[in-house]
Order: sequence, then C-alpha cells, then structure tokens
Amino acid sequence: MVDIESQLELIKRGADELLIESELVEKLKSGRPLRVKAGFDPTAPDLHLGHTVLINKLRHFQDLGHHVMFLIGDFTGMIGDPSGKNATRPPLSREQILENANTYREQVFKILDPVKTEVCFNSSWFEPLGAAGMIKLAARHTVARMLERDDFSKRYSGGQPIAIHEFLYPLCQGYDSVAMKADVELGGTDQKFNLLVGRELQKHYGQAPQCVLMMPLLEGLDGVNKMSKSLGNYIGIAESPAEIFGKLMSISDELMWRYYELLSFRGNDEIAGFKREVADGRNPRDIKVLLGQEIVARFHSVAEAEAALAEFEARFQRGVLPDDMPEISVTAGSLAQVLKAAGLTPSTSDALRMIEGGGVRINGEKVGDRNTALAAGDRVVLQVGKRKFARVTLL
Repeated sequence: MVDIESQLELIKRGADELLIESELVEKLKSGRPLRVKAGFDPTAPDLHLGHTVLINKLRHFQDLGHHVMFLIGDFTGMIGDPSGKNATRPPLSREQILENANTYREQVFKILDPVKTEVCFNSSWFEPLGAAGMIKLAARHTVARMLERDDFSKRYSGGQPIAIHEFLYPLCQGYDSVAMKADVELGGTDQKFNLLVGRELQKHYGQAPQCVLMMPLLEGLDGVNKMSKSLGNYIGIAESPAEIFGKLMSISDELMWRYYELLSFRGNDEIAGFKREVADGRNPRDIKVLLGQEIVARFHSVAEAEAALAEFEARFQRGVLPDDMPEISVTAGSLAQVLKAAGLTPSTSDALRMIEGGGVRINGEKVGDRNTALAAGDRVVLQVGKRKFARVTLL
C-alpha cells in the first residue's frame, strides 16, 4: 500500500475540507483497507461532469487499495434531499428510482472498477427497520438541532413550510454510515450537516466516527456558476465524443486547471509539469486538448477521442462542416427569428447579441447586420458560435 503521506496528498487533492485529518491518519496507519462511502439519490437519469467529482475521488481511494461502497439511495430518494433547497423537493416513485439507478450504475462504472466496487441500496436496511425503528432513529435529534442547518433555518424564518419527512433525511443519511460501518464518507460542501450527523450516530451506536471529505461543486462552462443542466453550462457524460471534446475546448485557460484538479486522473507532478510548460511559453490549448482526449476516452474510447480531435481541428482550423448537421425547415423572416426558430439560440435577443458580436455565419460568411432577413425559398447553412450548425430551408 502507498505510504500515508502520499495517500493523504491524493485524498486531499481538490478537496474543500477534511474532518478530521488526524483521525484519518490514524485510520490509515492501521494498514487495513478503509471502508469509503458516497451516496447518490438517483433523482435524474443522466450524470454530468459535476456529478463525477465525487466519483473520481472514490476512484482515488480505489487506486490506493481501499474498499469503495457506492450507495444508491433508493429509499432516501423517495424522501428527497432538502440540502440547499428552498422548497420541499417532490419525492420520486419507486419505478423512477430503479430506472435511474440502473442508468447510474452503467455510467459510474466508466470511472470505478466494477470488480472493486460494492454497490449498496439503503432500502436493504431501512425497510427491515420499520416504523418503530424509524421513530427511535428520529429520537436521536432535536428540532432545534435541525434548525441549525442553514437551509432549514432560512425556510423557517422566511415562513416557508418544512415537511416533517425532510427532517428525516439527514438522519437517514447518517444511519447509512452506521449500517455500512463507514470509515470515510464523501459528500459535496452542501452536505456538511448530513455528513456530521453520520459521525454523531456512529458514536451513539458504538462505532468509531467516520472522517468526512467534502468536495467542491464544479464550476460549469461559464466558469462562474456550478455546473447544472438548468443553467445550460454542463457537459453530460453520455453526450457524443465531439460534443464533450468541443465543450471542453471552449473553457477558459484558468478553468482548465480547475478541471485538471477535479476531473483528471493524471498525477499531481504531471499537472505541475504542464503548468511549468505553459509558464515557459507552451500554448495552453495543447494542454486543453490532452484534457479533452482524457475525458472523451473515459466515457467513450481512445479511438473516439482521436476522432473527436480530428473533427474539431477540421471544423475550426479548416472550416469543414460537420457530417451530422440537422436539416430544419422554418418560416422565413429576420435572421434573429430564424435562428430562434431553428433552435440555434434560446431567444431572439440572444440571436441579436450573437449577430452583433460576430458569432453568426450564413454559408460560412460572417453576418454583423442585425436587420438581415432570409426569404422564402432560401436554403442556407447557419452557424452560431463554434459548435452549432443547421441546414435551414426557409418556407
């Protein structure tokens, strides 16, 4: 097994907070594989790169020889995690959860080694616990303690309703750690309260309290907001190789280093070497290409990563049009209206901004006049930005 100092360096890479480091050192000194837990409520069927930050950290523990437990919250998913929410989250049906859980497993095993991963479902201990056991569990915490939680406190003081079952969620997540005998639990920074409840419950049940490793929320393509489908700044891991590669090539040079830290499996020394090369004059684009290829290869294949690079270079360096361009028929009108109707921009105001900013081309020619109109019978190739194309027939 790797020496403790090297293990700690990899474990702490990119982490926001580790509680309590001295306890983790003692656990590592025991020489036994640690039981490392991370739980996921399968509330949405598709993962994006932001979701994989925790899974990547599980992979680090796996590479260090520890026992990784991937917990699917099929029971708690029917409660709905209130962390960071300003309203009660609607619970999912059993069928939705199981369907999403199957998709999760397929996607997760592109990162984790399935042979070395224990997949757990928390219904396996909560259903036998029953109503009496759940009431006993609820007796372990007070309402006052629950209201110490920032999101509950804000909702309570703001007069927004908090359903009783939402108080059960932190207790259930904490009890998961008891049932799984976890040495370490991973979670996002918004999960701190729940993770610490796990420590308290383990003490109550006579177990050594788990260490808690909190990972930051990954910034999206804009480099400002957290990666989110609703904000449109995400990279889905089930997207096409060309789409994943193109989106990664669009991020800023500064954000690239953040993605290397949280998403890449390259060693710290290698990444530090890349930074030195860039400081000495190497084009950051070269390093971004390596990141793009690594991520595409992880979720698709090395061959598809090579093909994505070749397509990217052909499209943006030599102006080659993509083969899979959608063909759309829309009503003739102003260019801004046509761009919106073709789905190339979310609104006409966005279309006007792109036109004025030089981000729109008709048949390869840049268009800067916001008053440009397209007539019925025209058939044109429209391009918005670097990655959005459509062959449009005007009716």
